[in-house]
Amino acid sequence: MKVDVSDNKFEKAMRLFKKKVEENGIVKDLMKKEFYVKPCIARKLKKSAAKKRWQKFVESTKLPERKY
Repeated sequence: MKVDVSDNKFEKAMRLFKKKVEENGIVKDLMKKEFYVKPCIARKLKKSAAKKRWQKFVESTKLPERKY
């Protein structure tokens, strides 16, 4: 990746660089590859993430409670 520094505005160039890196997901990928995760642990993490997504979906589609 490349960011041009114009008029010696390093701070602005640094912000642009950080934004580009975040958009590409480079930091997230590095964090994911920092440690080895055993396959059984990876399956557990995926399953718990799926449960959380499902609970969030159910809560968002649930009708409001009738109070009368």
